[in-house]
Amino acid sequence: MSVSPARRAAFDTILRVFEEDAYADRAFPAAAAGLDARDRALAQRLAYGTIQRVRTLDHGIEALGRRPVAKLDAPVRAALRLGAYQLAFSEVAVHAAVNESVELVRTAGLPRAVGFANAIMRRLALGLRDLVAGLRDETPAEAALKHSYPDWVAELWWREFGRDEALALMEAQNEPAETVVRINRRYEGHVEGRPDPEIPDALHVERVDEEALRAGLIWPQSRGSQLAGLCVGSTEGERVLDLCAAPGGKATQLAGEVTAVDIHPGRARQLEENCARLGATNVRVVNADALALPEDLRDFDHVLVDAPCSGLGVLSSRPDLRWRAEPLPDLQLALVRAAAERVRPGGTVLYSVCTISAEENEAMVDASGLEVESLQEEWPQFAHPRRPEFLLTLPHRDRTSGFFIARLRSRP
Repeated sequence: MSVSPARRAAFDTILRVFEEDAYADRAFPAAAAGLDARDRALAQRLAYGTIQRVRTLDHGIEALGRRPVAKLDAPVRAALRLGAYQLAFSEVAVHAAVNESVELVRTAGLPRAVGFANAIMRRLALGLRDLVAGLRDETPAEAALKHSYPDWVAELWWREFGRDEALALMEAQNEPAETVVRINRRYEGHVEGRPDPEIPDALHVERVDEEALRAGLIWPQSRGSQLAGLCVGSTEGERVLDLCAAPGGKATQLAGEVTAVDIHPGRARQLEENCARLGATNVRVVNADALALPEDLRDFDHVLVDAPCSGLGVLSSRPDLRWRAEPLPDLQLALVRAAAERVRPGGTVLYSVCTISAEENEAMVDASGLEVESLQEEWPQFAHPRRPEFLLTLPHRDRTSGFFIARLRSRP
């Protein structure tokens, strides 16, 4: 039998992520090139779901297959993980999940492993769903295994939010991310979708319209991310510095004269291309280190620091990130201090990160020594549960990516 194009693309993505350390959001487009919209959607669901759930899947494969996953040949490991995901977490027909997983091993050029893969898949078909359903989540360690997270993430959310909220966060970020685009008001054009009732230019869509994207009518951007851009509050005639700007979603939201900085030459070129596509002629791109900027870049009315972070708020759309994530408070604090040096007296620094961790969120802002300007009255529905002067979008509460947002004012 042949392997469906969707499963082949999912398999190739899983193999590259775990065996070549590739990023899922870069590996998948290459693997899925040429697929129609339906197959592409299925392939992404299978690939991303498998990558997210791999800790739980490996537990099931080892428990029922009685063989350490680490000792398997890489294609066998990828095929079994993909098959296990379908059996445990999807409504795919059992025979299709079993047979096509075995066929993936055969087409990988491993005939001696075909019988082994077939035997393991049949054991999984009989017992995996019940095994997974029987896993407990009363403690952080149990929850990390059941919901497939590193122990440290479960412990962090347990400590900061309590068991119920931590579990809700884990469950929400194992679901597909919202599909939302930002309407680019610089151009006229119609795009099908449902306008968001809270974020002015956010549009909920079934899928991203590639033609509208190429034409610059839209930009894929979660509501949490769009909210961060809105909170900068820049207006025409003001000067704005975006310190970590690529790929440009927030930079191209901003009014005024925008200087958009990125340290990586390739990302800076991509940022320029995106600004051109969106008609953001008010944005000037500078390829520089935000911690060592040219001297003339100073006295801005607003500085946006959308800092690198552990990314614990975007695990739905970045499935491999939970396995690579690490907090970056030292870098974040250095960036905020660099911003404070470049903003005019009385100007504002907008600090945002797509993570859910006090160490990188409110504790980092407290360490900055800057005056906090409360955002609670502007956006009460997104107020931080413990520190309402800040905003914190939560995937399980707000059904968008998790963003921490703080507006800080430089002393006059």
